[in-house]
Amino acid sequence: MDAVLWTAAALLALVALTGGISKTFVAREHLAAVRGGGWTAHAGDGFVRTLGLLELAAALGLLLPALLGIAPVLVAVTAVCWVALMLGAMLTHGRRGEFALVALNFAYLALAALLAWGRFGPYRF
Repeated sequence: MDAVLWTAAALLALVALTGGISKTFVAREHLAAVRGGGWTAHAGDGFVRTLGLLELAAALGLLLPALLGIAPVLVAVTAVCWVALMLGAMLTHGRRGEFALVALNFAYLALAALLAWGRFGPYRF
């Protein structure tokens, strides 16, 4: 089970890193033109960049505390925060009728919930 939780953390960190880089460093107008990025057309630059920075922080928080052995409980805390972020993403994509993206966000939410359960519960560091 420990390997499953590490795999979930690594996968979520990769997703967070990818999303964080794009939201932080790619112009909002370009994001609005790609599949799943249409919501950025109606959001402010600051909001999109803030989400990007939060995702970059999540990428670090899902792995570094455990790898460095410094406050590893932050992995579980970050996973709970990722669940909240995915709820917001699901609502946003659902309102736009992008149900395939809702399903994808739900899969990420489920992985984060599994990670939080495991690292807060029976498989803590």
